[in-house]
Amino acid sequence: MTVERASTHGDGPVREVDALVIGAGQAGLSAAYHLRRRGFAPYTGFVVLDADDAPGGAWAHRSPSLTMATVHGFHDLPDFELPATDPATEARVAVPGYFAAYEAKHALPVLRPVKVLAVRERPDGGPGGGPDGRLLVETDAGRWATRALLNATGTWTRPFLPRYPGRFAGRQLHYADYRGPAAFAGQRVVVVGGGASAVQVLSEVGAVAETVWVTRTPPVFHEGPFTEEFGREVVAKVDERVRAGLPVRSVVSVTGLGPSVAHRRAEELGVLHRRPMFDRLTEHGVAWGDEELPVDAIIWATGFRAELTHLAPLGLRTPGGGIRMDGTRVADDPRIHLLGYGPSASTIGANRAGRTAVNELLHLLRPTPQPTPQPATA
Repeated sequence: MTVERASTHGDGPVREVDALVIGAGQAGLSAAYHLRRRGFAPYTGFVVLDADDAPGGAWAHRSPSLTMATVHGFHDLPDFELPATDPATEARVAVPGYFAAYEAKHALPVLRPVKVLAVRERPDGGPGGGPDGRLLVETDAGRWATRALLNATGTWTRPFLPRYPGRFAGRQLHYADYRGPAAFAGQRVVVVGGGASAVQVLSEVGAVAETVWVTRTPPVFHEGPFTEEFGREVVAKVDERVRAGLPVRSVVSVTGLGPSVAHRRAEELGVLHRRPMFDRLTEHGVAWGDEELPVDAIIWATGFRAELTHLAPLGLRTPGGGIRMDGTRVADDPRIHLLGYGPSASTIGANRAGRTAVNELLHLLRPTPQPTPQPATA
């Protein structure tokens, strides 16, 4: 559904809902499903605002070289399995198609493209004036007032690029802009980063070019399967940080690099020989002390940061730089849940986060009825 553009500077009507979801990726769709299942009416009781032109979330922007065979973990959305898919199908085709079918099957009220610009306290609660406890969501398509906010904006739109001294005259790009190995054939390419994305790039570019893998700290390889017990330990470690209001660390910093199709391919190519992080960039390459290595390109597989800039007016960040959390709920504001943030930053975690957040919001939005006073007896 396309939304007509509207002014965001205070003129025009403010549409009111009980719950508003920002983002229609895995976490946002899971939340929308559970809202509808628990009786919230589409468009009047809740709405989903998505900045993209079409379904798919971050998956729609992934490299065409990422196929369903090399996707590192994907979990079905609730009440609708991903249809059987040829492993050679591009993930950027298969997953958006699945998301589109999911939105249609459950008649989810997704409005797009709608970019959320800011979320702030609603200053005027009506004719009597004064705050009414609702949040005002300002977008490039008008304004919404909501009693509860489920933020599921993910990280894809905030790629992280570390700064190093010097200037490199060759090609540099972040993993978010990587579109496969063909453009690097016959070159020498530095791949920066110790996560699954770096391993994917090495497994592809290493087949057509000379690669140099550099990481800030030595990569940790997880031996054995990712058991449920290990998964709980990982979640507990990430949860401990966000409860303390500390910035979220990357998942791989806790889990280590596990087995995958890309990992096996990179091993076979012999490209998993890590070097420490270089000191600086030079015009023609990178350098460690007096050693300079000429290269043609640098691919920064250095991760992403949570896209939460639109929440800045609410002042949620702690002096430590993070947001203090209690599960999916912002500890200092029970109206706001962050989905796909911290321990829920995975496809299975996003599914669970959507359900958990909606269950909690039921208590906020639908208070337990008070018992009818009984007449006093003599």
